[in-house]
Amino acid sequence: MSRREAHTAAEHSARESYSRLVALLASFSGDVALAEDALAVAFERALVSWPADDVPANPEGWLLTVARNQQRDFWKSSAHRTSTVLDDTISSGAIAVTPFDDIDPDAIPDKRLELMFACAHPAIDAAVRTPLMMQTVLGFEAADIAEIFVVAPAAMSQRLVRAKRRIRHARIPFVIPDRNAMPERLPAVLEAVYGCFASAWNDADGTNPDVVESMAGEALYLSVTLASLLDEPEAWGLAALIALSLSRAPSRTGPFVPLDEQDPQSWDAALIRDGEAMLRRAASFGRPRGRFQLEAAMQSVHAARARTGVVDWAALQTLSTALVECAPTLGARTAHAAIVGRSTSAADGLALLDRLSGEPDVAGFAPFHAARADLLVRAGDGEAAREHFESAAALTRDERVQEYLRRRAAGLS
Repeated sequence: MSRREAHTAAEHSARESYSRLVALLASFSGDVALAEDALAVAFERALVSWPADDVPANPEGWLLTVARNQQRDFWKSSAHRTSTVLDDTISSGAIAVTPFDDIDPDAIPDKRLELMFACAHPAIDAAVRTPLMMQTVLGFEAADIAEIFVVAPAAMSQRLVRAKRRIRHARIPFVIPDRNAMPERLPAVLEAVYGCFASAWNDADGTNPDVVESMAGEALYLSVTLASLLDEPEAWGLAALIALSLSRAPSRTGPFVPLDEQDPQSWDAALIRDGEAMLRRAASFGRPRGRFQLEAAMQSVHAARARTGVVDWAALQTLSTALVECAPTLGARTAHAAIVGRSTSAADGLALLDRLSGEPDVAGFAPFHAARADLLVRAGDGEAAREHFESAAALTRDERVQEYLRRRAAGLS
């Protein structure tokens, strides 16, 4: 096998198996950093071994074996023995290193949810729980997480390192917590899964669709697993939101097309049915709808266009009003203004955007400029609209969206 083919196989294994293997390797000792280091060694050896010996029939099992042997070597090393405080609760097991002996490499268990709840433990700083899950469980780089949370990369890296040490030193168990602990931990877990999906869905350049599809698919899998396991309304809401959003994936190839202009017949009907069923399950609890349920309900309104042929802007306005009350983010308020501009009048939508214009983050928020430009066109002010289309294009990294925005701006010149 060529080196290039081996690299491709290793990249595929990393994309498909990395987070499962980290969670499994860390579940016994609680040492996430050691699990990551051991797995890094396994991938390095794969890049050396696989070109010469061919890719094994079970790459995931091969990587697990090499990584767990690396952990054993570390635990047996004199440096580890002399630097670790003696503790009867773990020393005998660490020396014997038996937790993996009963694991079938052909059926490696998925421990990611347990790791996610460990990352959401009250002993972990609340501000770093979601970033920690995004790195250790979902495979994001620290620099990418820093960009999402608007933090310097070095500062985010330090926070993540400290959090991993905290998991190890506090002996935080890798278990699904009981119902009493669930309200405190579940929101951070849901945010991390949603962050995985949103980052994949909003892929900046679209140059690696396989990675995007894999990450989005993993987010759907984790959200459905969470919902099925916990049977909580917001977990079902998140699963519904991801399923309904993913149903439109076929319309995302080629040039950018706004949601209300897409051909609904191209959407995935099976995913729409699944999403609708999960949304009904979330509503069956009879509790006030949370953020994810409201966002999923808005996606359901758009999905209904496949049956009705029209967008129910009034329903979207009602839902977006509730969403702003529940989660008044800049994105939610901008979307609400855009919806009001379509449901009632462009002037009403622009008035809502005017209220946001003085906030510090608005100038660099592309959706705000895009929404304002669209409503200005509807209000008959093409010159002002052109400037905002150009501003929105300059602020977005997605080349397909840039092209769409610049085309609209050029049409107003």
